[in-house]
Amino acid sequence: MENNIKQTTKLHFDEIAEDYNNSSNGRFVKCMYEEIINRVSEIQPENILDLGCGNGNVLDALAKCTDSKLFGLDLSENMINEAKKRLNDDIELKIGDSENSPYEDNKFDVVICNASFHHYIHPKKVLNEIKHVLTPNGIFILGDPTIPCNLLLKIINKFLPMSNSGDYKLYNQKTISSLLSECGFTPSNFKKLNYRSFVINAKAID
Repeated sequence: MENNIKQTTKLHFDEIAEDYNNSSNGRFVKCMYEEIINRVSEIQPENILDLGCGNGNVLDALAKCTDSKLFGLDLSENMINEAKKRLNDDIELKIGDSENSPYEDNKFDVVICNASFHHYIHPKKVLNEIKHVLTPNGIFILGDPTIPCNLLLKIINKFLPMSNSGDYKLYNQKTISSLLSECGFTPSNFKKLNYRSFVINAKAID
């Protein structure tokens, strides 16, 4: 199942890459952009990694409001190609798997992840990779879709891995905070943006 979900995710985003911003996925994730960018701007980090950067929407916005060195990683080759078309050459983009980071330890002051985390089959492994690449006391900023009703969330999560877009699991405040704490982060500033999405900060604990 693991390889099937990853392959489904890759194929889905490869297929919609050229018209992503006009797709239902692309329209939905925009609600998290401003909140994530505002949180990054408050920190003014030296180096930022966008995990699951897609076609570079968030990186493009960050390039206009920060002097930080920007990096992007995504599983979809077509999404990375779309990002390369619109972003400056000084933004470093790589095709890769979030579970196996190509970056050295302690490289980034901030790692952001916008609407990608629910695709991760092994979220603890991803969080472990994030913690390694973050500097001491670095910040992980996560934005992701959610479901307001706990019962509905459980039902949807039961069937989500069968989706044709590579979705795997959705989280609410309790479950994402617990997961982050378990993996060596201190979660804070959970904010529901609407009834279907949230943003949360997580500080890496030494």
